[in-house]
Amino acid sequence: MSLSRAPRRTLLAVGVLTAALALSACGGDDNGKSGGGGNTNFVTNTGGIATVAKDKRTATEKIAGETLEGEQLDVADLKGKVVVLNVWGSWCGPCRAEASHFVKVANDLKDQGVEFVGLNTRDFNKQQALTFEEDYEVPYPSLYDPNGRLILFGFPKGTLNPQSIPSTVVLDKEGKIAARSLMALDEKKLRSMIEPLLKEK
Repeated sequence: MSLSRAPRRTLLAVGVLTAALALSACGGDDNGKSGGGGNTNFVTNTGGIATVAKDKRTATEKIAGETLEGEQLDVADLKGKVVVLNVWGSWCGPCRAEASHFVKVANDLKDQGVEFVGLNTRDFNKQQALTFEEDYEVPYPSLYDPNGRLILFGFPKGTLNPQSIPSTVVLDKEGKIAARSLMALDEKKLRSMIEPLLKEK
């Protein structure tokens, strides 16, 4: 029995993503270079954080599924808040380096209309990811995305999409992609991505 064309395309796309993520896994600083399919509506500052002007932003596709804890989560339900999406894996050294910064900022800004959501990828043993969350006392949920489907299909081509592990994408209050980093972040850089969006009307 042969596979239909749609599943084949999905398997091929996931395979391509897996290969791409393998090449870019646990990348360091992107040296200030931007990417995302040729769209020139965004600018990368010297800190390696790319941003998009409010009138040029694009909404994500559907980013939803089951969390590591087995709950259902749809990022679209968080519209009206600034949403920080962090791509991570328990096996990734830079992800461990930034974890305490994310935990601190998430706790500090929870009451100011900021929600954090992890996108856990390439952790084929879910327990390792759960142990990571427990060790760092991560207060926010992570969608379980071992094969990278949410990363591949959740961000339109030509936008500030995640391209390495770790990557961080920040959505504005309308659910549109406003900023991205392709490196591990400290508290100061993470706040610099979030705070301008909190001030937007």
